Amino acid sequence: GVQTTTTMDSKVTAAVSAMAVDEGTSERPKKTKKEKKPKKSGGPAKEKEKMTREGMEHSKADFSEWYQEVVQKADMIEFYDISGCYILRPWSCGIWDFIRDYIDSTIKSYGVENAYFPLFVSKSRLEREKDHVEGFAAEVAWIDKDLEDPIAVRPTSETIMYPAYAKWIRSHRDLPLKLNQWANVVRWEFKHPTPFIRSREFLWQEGHTAFATKEEADAEVRQILDLYKSVYEDLLAVPVIQGQKSEKEKFAGGLYTTTVEGFVPATGRAIQGATSHGLGQNFAKMFDIMYESAAAPAESEGGAARLHVWQNSWGLTTRTIGVMVMVHGDDKGLVLPPRVAPTQIVIVPIVAKGKEDMVRTAANELGATLSKAGLRTKVDDRLDKKPGWKFNYWELKGVPIRVELGPRDIDAGTVAVSLRFDGSKTTVP
Repeated sequence: GVQTTTTMDSKVTAAVSAMAVDEGTSERPKKTKKEKKPKKSGGPAKEKEKMTREGMEHSKADFSEWYQEVVQKADMIEFYDISGCYILRPWSCGIWDFIRDYIDSTIKSYGVENAYFPLFVSKSRLEREKDHVEGFAAEVAWIDKDLEDPIAVRPTSETIMYPAYAKWIRSHRDLPLKLNQWANVVRWEFKHPTPFIRSREFLWQEGHTAFATKEEADAEVRQILDLYKSVYEDLLAVPVIQGQKSEKEKFAGGLYTTTVEGFVPATGRAIQGATSHGLGQNFAKMFDIMYESAAAPAESEGGAARLHVWQNSWGLTTRTIGVMVMVHGDDKGLVLPPRVAPTQIVIVPIVAKGKEDMVRTAANELGATLSKAGLRTKVDDRLDKKPGWKFNYWELKGVPIRVELGPRDIDAGTVAVSLRFDGSKTTVP
């Protein structure tokens, strides 16, 4: 990943030191010491109070504490009893659904098909490509080392998928082969776990394609990189820069790696967003993935009719959600871009004594109209919460637009509209 020389607070350094290392498939992990237990910030009573109080308590200037707090209190994650593992709650899964659907529909227009391969990989397969296995050795989670051929959970799927590719690709007519899978992977050994940014298990898509020529493969690497840029900029409103990794940082066993890199202003650091790799013919040679050329034998490379394919792999993970939170969030909580917000508009009825039913009815009618227009709308007509509490709650959740509707608004034929990203408030018909 890209690194900067910005001086940072020690707490922030601990929380984001992993940002420059991809959760996906682009950089060799370095050997790390055993993960240290986090220091206690107070006694049990204080910790309990911290977890149960409503609303944000930390400013974004205290970035490490702020980030941990916002992803919990905005109902994005719940902690699990295994360090580095997190429960993704419906609010964050809803955001991931929009990212997934956008990518899925786009790659299908490119001719990519979805498939699913097993979670487990044997040691003999994993070690077929020396540079590849060395790049992931420290992060492999072994299930049973006592077997004659030990079994591990996939850290990535090249060695799982490519023996099948060798069976399926026989002729030039079988090319290009373009497959993608939506899956989870496990990277076991690391330090400083951070929700969405660096975790033992995460969700992603990984595409694996094979072509007859390098030119075709190179064109797809850039095509996918453009797609990843679009995910960040068009869906998440996060600007990114496209580039190519150094030889030291490229994907283990690949020919070259391209990347989109974001920037987190609150920390002054870059963060890797997604990667698209040109694998060359290395894996094809390891797994004997060959095809019969359309050319006559005498016209083929080296006089042979059978040639190795050119391959790519590319992946984007749930890290996207963490980057979005870090870039857009503020002291009040999340700030969600409208295209990925599970709820785009929340309507808060401002009830008055004797007019409760009238206001709630008008609010639900407005909500139904907006929903029919294709806007993801929720009417918060809970009776046990006051409007001020609801304002703070939905600001914390990052909902882009809040609509307030009371008796005076109904009489005037207007509503009060507040925008989450800048806090502006206007009255509209």
